[in-house]
Amino acid sequence: MTLNVPETLKTIDLESVIAQACNRIAPLWPLKHFVAVNPFLGFTHQSFHATCATMYRVARADMLMPRSFYREALASGRIEDADIATALFAAPHEWQAPKTVAEFKESLALEEGARRKHPAHVASVAEIIDALAEGNRQVSGTAFMIDEISRFSAAYFDEGQTVWQLPERELRPFAAWRAAMQYDRNPEVMGIAGFRRIVASMPADPVAAIAEVVEKLGVPPRALVEYLHQTLLDIAGWASYARYLVWESELYGGTNDALVQLLAIRVVWGYALFMQRSDTEFRSAWERAMHDAASIPLDERLGDDPELSIDILAQEAYEAAYERRLLAKLGSPAVVAVAARPQLQAAFCIDVRSEVYRRALESVAPGVQTIGFAGFFGYPIEYVPIGHLRGGAQCPVLLTPAFTVRQVVQSVSRDDNAEILGLRLLRRRAYKAWKSFKLSAVSSFIFVKTGGILFAGKILTDSLALTRPTTDPNTDGLDATTIQKLGPEIEARNDGGSPTGFTDEKKIDMAEAVLGAMSMKGNFAPLVMMVGHGSTTVNNPHASGLDCGACGGHTGEANARVAADICNDPGVRVGLRSRGIDIPDDTWFLGCLHDTTTDEITIYDEDRLPSSHRPLITDVHGWLRTSSAITRRERAPLMGIPVDENTDRRVLVRSRDWAQVRPEWALANNAAFIAAPREFTRGIDFEGRAFLHDYRFDLDTTRGVLELIMVAPMVVASWINLQYYGSVVNNRLFGAGNKVLHNVTGCLGVLEGNAGDLRVGLPWQSVHDGERFMHEPQRLNVIIAAPTAAMDAVIAKHDSVRNLVDNRWLRLYAMDHETGVVTHRYEPGLVWHAIRLHLP
Repeated sequence: MTLNVPETLKTIDLESVIAQACNRIAPLWPLKHFVAVNPFLGFTHQSFHATCATMYRVARADMLMPRSFYREALASGRIEDADIATALFAAPHEWQAPKTVAEFKESLALEEGARRKHPAHVASVAEIIDALAEGNRQVSGTAFMIDEISRFSAAYFDEGQTVWQLPERELRPFAAWRAAMQYDRNPEVMGIAGFRRIVASMPADPVAAIAEVVEKLGVPPRALVEYLHQTLLDIAGWASYARYLVWESELYGGTNDALVQLLAIRVVWGYALFMQRSDTEFRSAWERAMHDAASIPLDERLGDDPELSIDILAQEAYEAAYERRLLAKLGSPAVVAVAARPQLQAAFCIDVRSEVYRRALESVAPGVQTIGFAGFFGYPIEYVPIGHLRGGAQCPVLLTPAFTVRQVVQSVSRDDNAEILGLRLLRRRAYKAWKSFKLSAVSSFIFVKTGGILFAGKILTDSLALTRPTTDPNTDGLDATTIQKLGPEIEARNDGGSPTGFTDEKKIDMAEAVLGAMSMKGNFAPLVMMVGHGSTTVNNPHASGLDCGACGGHTGEANARVAADICNDPGVRVGLRSRGIDIPDDTWFLGCLHDTTTDEITIYDEDRLPSSHRPLITDVHGWLRTSSAITRRERAPLMGIPVDENTDRRVLVRSRDWAQVRPEWALANNAAFIAAPREFTRGIDFEGRAFLHDYRFDLDTTRGVLELIMVAPMVVASWINLQYYGSVVNNRLFGAGNKVLHNVTGCLGVLEGNAGDLRVGLPWQSVHDGERFMHEPQRLNVIIAAPTAAMDAVIAKHDSVRNLVDNRWLRLYAMDHETGVVTHRYEPGLVWHAIRLHLP
């Protein structure tokens, strides 16, 4: 693209600068498949410490807890002197850190100093106006600007909530906004003189408009990335959603400039505010700000900010305390011998909620072997619910679906399936008509008065757990018998549309790859459970965030059932034997679902089970009932539920309570990712804080499984960990605020209240119980049972992995794959330091 760029900007690549600013924004997935995202994704190329400095300098945004938090941890004994010494020893010399533990404690005892404004801080127009208005955002007009951009964005990006759509939606965002502003007198009514004229005077191309504004504002070219990033942070929520649209397009090989378009809107808005102030006070303040911006550092350093250095050292000591306790648990592993042949194998998602259930099941039935693997079970599918033409991506958001699988009514003819499909489509059309009636301008008043009382019965029966909730729109209207017969169709078909299912060869290829990645190449039990997971909640906009992230924010039973059906296919077993994987004739796979809110396990397709397995499945149901009860009793105190004879019912009632803001704690307090044989971790209580991935280095002859673990599950676990971290340390910027105040907008996100920016991250109630934090803010500890040289090869090959480990976004350790002892800690630059544990 060739632009008529102002003379002072011709020396830089403006599009590259804009891309750098936009890439600092992490994507926000919509509510229908809300998944965890690292809010610092755009900064992994620089260190965690430097990013703390950057975020504070650019946006006055803290990435650390208040100093009082660390003082409390020290007073309670969570942080010990040894942890402080560890942090001080690792501190770079330029930090001017205290020399002794005593000096550090003295510094920590001081209240946070008024951290001075960095001389190279890059201010936005809105920030200068706010400062002159002494923080009165209503006077400054910047709050109004954010509300107006949010209102337009909600209308433009709407995914089905509004009945009256924005007329300009067929245009790109910047063009649509300019067209809408021709008729919008709202800004001028609120005192922004000449707003429509200013917008109309801007170039139609968004990049050219940005170029014209920054030239007129006099932003130094050296500070452009910072300035544009600063302006995006004012609308961080909508910017994050636009970044998601870019991410999705690029994932499928396309392009999308939605975020650049939104940036142009925000920059022009800032210029309109700039033009309202011609007074000497403002213009002088702006000139000083641009003079300061010209000295922006090329690399962040903490040496000039001793206050920030103390806070980072406190965080390092806080994390060293957990590292010490975790490594002590693994210091002398009591390796549990695997039975000659397990009675049952149960493969769960690596999700931290599974750790509690796996431990309970193993305690109830010692002959059971549990396995940890990503909850999509290696099948990246698009799963199309019955009555739908398209489905959701049931795989991690780092991947694209490789197969399409339809949900059908099993054990009936294709004609019957076609008839049921027709009825589902008819019902969906009727539902859309009913929704249009409810939301229309006139009938909505009548509907609320006369129809609202009809829902009282449903609210009552759901809240008292008198009936099972019927919240699944994909099965709404189908009778119970038909619902019981619903399942994935794995056979390859092409009925004139897109091909679905798996060919015979693909079935064998996928089964071989998945079983190999799960380290399941022999010693199969008579029954093998593939246990996906999902959550039961009501009245919860973020419900999909409680489902399986490995399944793209969906429940995991579809993937589990596909995996089980393929492994039960006689032709697949013949093909696998020729490839060295011999599944015995008496082994049967079952697709299952773990409800993480109620800790119930549902087993699918039991009617297909061979009669020879009936006595065993009876035992399995007994084990599961007991394990579920044990798990509920472990989790109950964390939710304020008494442990007594009514615990099970209270948990069930909580899951259906329309007023419940904390139906479960999801992945709160996650802190570790361990890829190792289960024998090394079995019997250890990780308190529901560890992602447990089974991995056997001796079976990974090509090292392909190790590479897969480090580039996918490890990265996703880090995303989850850092989303929780950000939502705790700065919920205002990286979290979703108060769930009680949420209003869904556009069917894609929430506002906190009736206006303002789209909220990102996790609600406050997901990390805090009203009295204390339920998530300890710390970076992920990753322990892998593999030689350091093997991990070095993966780190050197993948920049995304190297950025995480070299820049300390997570902590990496090596475990001896033969003994289970943690032996080395990774340091930046492919360096490993031996660990010498001093155990009691």
